[in-house]
Amino acid sequence: MSRFTPWAYVLAVQDLDASAAWFRDVLGFRIDWTDGQDWRLAQRGDVRLMIGHCPDDKRAAEIGSHSWFGYVEVDDVDALHSELTGRGATCTPPRDQPYGMREIVVTSPEGHRIVFAHDKAKR
Repeated sequence: MSRFTPWAYVLAVQDLDASAAWFRDVLGFRIDWTDGQDWRLAQRGDVRLMIGHCPDDKRAAEIGSHSWFGYVEVDDVDALHSELTGRGATCTPPRDQPYGMREIVVTSPEGHRIVFAHDKAKR
């Protein structure tokens, strides 16, 4: 069976520089590939986002349920919620889910939505 290696989400954005700055300043990602024209790589821990410049495409906010792009498990979603809202992130309050996870949903300025969660049984 083939072995899977680390991976990255791929996001299409209309404003590459503003989106990269948001992932850096609000979500705390490091930004690489800064000398390229159409791509930026955002990384925090093992999570990588390949952010592609697509100025003529619809914003994520316009594509409904297709704006969801990731589910990332963290150690403490409550602490992450405090960290991110302290930097101005738009996100839901932490909620316990019936499937055992505690989650927040963070929405980017272009409308991409990502879920951060921790497993309640592991805490």
